[in-house]
Amino acid sequence: MKYLGIDIGGTSVKMGLVTDKGDILASDNFSVAFDNYETPIFETVKKSVSEFLNNNNINSSELSGIGVSATGQVNTTTGTIVGVGGNIKNWCGTEIKKELEEIYNLKTTVINDANSMVIGEQWIGRGRGYKNIIGITIGTGVGGGIIVDSNILLGNIGIAGELGHFSINSNGKQCTCGNIGCYEQYGSMTALVKEVKEKYDDIGNLSFKKDETNGKHIFDELEKGNKKLESVVKEWIENIGKGLVSLTHIFNPEIILIGGAVSKQEKLFIEPVRNYVLNNVMKRFGENLKVEAAELENNAGLVGAVYYNMNN
Repeated sequence: MKYLGIDIGGTSVKMGLVTDKGDILASDNFSVAFDNYETPIFETVKKSVSEFLNNNNINSSELSGIGVSATGQVNTTTGTIVGVGGNIKNWCGTEIKKELEEIYNLKTTVINDANSMVIGEQWIGRGRGYKNIIGITIGTGVGGGIIVDSNILLGNIGIAGELGHFSINSNGKQCTCGNIGCYEQYGSMTALVKEVKEKYDDIGNLSFKKDETNGKHIFDELEKGNKKLESVVKEWIENIGKGLVSLTHIFNPEIILIGGAVSKQEKLFIEPVRNYVLNNVMKRFGENLKVEAAELENNAGLVGAVYYNMNN
């Protein structure tokens, strides 16, 4: 059987023709932020779906369903966007499930993109064989998903797992969500870049300009052994670890999966995060606990959305 997978992010939408084994037979990307969201994202998505099907000679009648992974808070029952982070206009209130089912007459399911990532990883990625998983993505913010006894934790209306927005510092920084000391204010790549910029002159001897600071530059520089930069990154990694320790004590996972571009840094990132978590969780929680980089990268949301569609 074949399914249409749609992974809607803040800057682009990815389409894929996905089999019931998780194989991606065809895929493409389309921009959704080309005019700063004046054109509603979903209008672009609908046009892109039609273009993708036409370009790949796919007849919708051949499909068994449509699985959608979407940025924002998703009511998984109605398939509607009910909350939006950042400044994405014309997105909240979008009735994805209703509109796609009216157009294609195919069973459509919609799930948050971070939840979709961890579902995909459990199906055919690094999470295979595990029933209790915490997945986090480190990027502009911190996203996440939690699998308990093989099922994604959705909560009352499908918006559980907002791992970027529990507080790790009650006297800390104001978050864009209105809370104080949220995890993503300390553990996102945005937080690290901001910290390096603020301490740029004190760190010294950096090969990139202050306004060019990004995650790649920071980790390239780390390999050169800049001790002051190492100290800044070490504190950032400890903040990520603190959040994961708390989540471990709540959910008792078998494995923690970390996604985002930085997860490719095994020695400089994954290894120290792993060591922090295993050294700071209570003894029984750390027994056989694994902390690993996610495996599927940009395809996780696509295949996770299809798997969710197949099973719900």
